[in-house]
Amino acid sequence: MKNPSSPYNPQRVEPLFAFAALSLGAIIGSFLNVVIHRYPRDESIVFPPSHCPHCNAVIKSYDNVPVLSYLWLRGRCRSCAGPISIRYPLVELANALFYLAIFQRTGLSWVFIPVAAIVSMLIALIYIDAEIQILPDVIDIPGVAVGLIIGAMAGGALHPDLILSRSLIDSFIGAGIGSGILLAVALAYKLVRHVEGMGLGDVKMMAMLGATLGWEPLPGLLVIASVTGAIVGLIVAARSPKGLRVAIPFGVFLGISTLIVMFFGPVLWEQYLALFAP
Repeated sequence: MKNPSSPYNPQRVEPLFAFAALSLGAIIGSFLNVVIHRYPRDESIVFPPSHCPHCNAVIKSYDNVPVLSYLWLRGRCRSCAGPISIRYPLVELANALFYLAIFQRTGLSWVFIPVAAIVSMLIALIYIDAEIQILPDVIDIPGVAVGLIIGAMAGGALHPDLILSRSLIDSFIGAGIGSGILLAVALAYKLVRHVEGMGLGDVKMMAMLGATLGWEPLPGLLVIASVTGAIVGLIVAARSPKGLRVAIPFGVFLGISTLIVMFFGPVLWEQYLALFAP
């Protein structure tokens, strides 16, 4: 029996690592906000230091604590009282909670690192695509490599509470099938309508998702993304003077659907099977 007073008692150590995962997620979320804000504006993510977009005042370290600083400042810049976008604490909190959820499923495993990286990449892609309808290659292409690493580590086989690729072969097949499906859809749309309906960024993002999840979850992921995208698209089209010609950032729905499938896929599958149970 383990000595409860031992510093290696897992009942004491695990909550500390869980808190570390939560904190790391918040810190990385703060960096994601820099990427999300600066990439669409073609600005360096390194220089200048974090500053207020209204008055350009440099943000002090004590005003740059994820989530907490936003609450302390009541959503206002200390220098000019200009409003701070609610996106900042939301991204930080979302990334922190996802990191905690990953740790709860992987524990102290090396798989935590690439899965956390993929989740952060997805959050950045969702926000950037929503703002400028571009899915940057600088995120998509490294994302494919990270997905292949997850497959090589047999992430899905080792951690069945997460929907992940189960082998390197599964990742390669998933990347090929995922990108191939969207490429075929994009080419068919252009052939029929003589206009581009989907960019290659979506194709590359789908390769990243296929490499991460493997090929089996892709049909369900595409159904969720397509249905939610169609519903939101119809609502937006009804309110836009462009009507059905309004552009919808499909990468947003691919990213959200991936997070749903990755974390809730096993539960959703059980519920689906229960509907047809005798």
